Amino acid sequence: MPIPIPGLDYINLYLIEDEEGWTMVDSGFNSDKIRDLWRGIFKKYLKGKPVNRLICTHFHPDHMGLAGWVTGEWNIPLTMTFGEWTFGRMLYLEAADKTPDSVVEFYRSVGFNEKMLDRVRGRGFNHFQRAMTPVPMSFDRIADGDVLHIGKRDWQVIVGTGHSPEHACLYSAADHILISGDQVLPRITPHIGIYPAEPFANPLGKFIGSIDKLDSLPKDTLVLPAHNDVFTGLHNQLDFYRAHHDERLNRLFEACDAPQSAIDLLPVLFDRELSDSDKGLAIAEGLAHCHYLVGEGKLDRIRDETGVWKFHRPGESRRAVA
Repeated sequence: MPIPIPGLDYINLYLIEDEEGWTMVDSGFNSDKIRDLWRGIFKKYLKGKPVNRLICTHFHPDHMGLAGWVTGEWNIPLTMTFGEWTFGRMLYLEAADKTPDSVVEFYRSVGFNEKMLDRVRGRGFNHFQRAMTPVPMSFDRIADGDVLHIGKRDWQVIVGTGHSPEHACLYSAADHILISGDQVLPRITPHIGIYPAEPFANPLGKFIGSIDKLDSLPKDTLVLPAHNDVFTGLHNQLDFYRAHHDERLNRLFEACDAPQSAIDLLPVLFDRELSDSDKGLAIAEGLAHCHYLVGEGKLDRIRDETGVWKFHRPGESRRAVA
């Protein structure tokens, strides 16, 4: 399905046939175009059987955006982990035309200048709501280790963290198939970022720990990701993620011989020049790497006289950073 996300263009959504109907895995972005595409699929490909379950891997709008519409159309439950449903419903209900002061202060504390803060203020706080249909008030909870029987297969729920709070992957041990959502993608790394709702989190630490759980899957596992192509070579991709993040963590560590803000460190992490619109995602990723090093005891975090958080190696000069 198409999605309005630069560089991705489309998302892979899955229909799994069951004895009495179909299970959908993820719903797509909220748009009239995607609703019309789904209506065409429902009419042409379902063999007269209904959709009887929607599983959303996580709360991001390209995955959960049409959950309210799909569950309403078919009068079916939404199936998700607790953390993903809670976060998605919270963000949907918290939408506001005015950006909350606490959000502006978060970006000020990471080093945004006034021009960048004006962009934060000007965009409001309702992008998430616009990308979603109303998030259902109730849901069926799944958790790590649960087994779902769909069609002729049993699918084990494997929960990953870091990209989102409790991302659900589905694994068929009988056929060595992993529906990985955004937790494992070919060619690109999942976005790991820090945002105002959890400003001192360590999502990169959680991500690295959670992909370790996938090491035990067979080498011939067929990975069905949410973006780009179906692939084999799961373990090569996991090793790539570890090497990718290690290389960036080493860059940051070497750059922090003196106190640096997350904004100061963006050129260390990214080899291309970033536009102001790019810096929102970039600063989220930069903070995730900084907080990982803080969690490992390799960097200290201090607040300067202007209220901006700075990062430096322990034992290095703590010269004035105003």
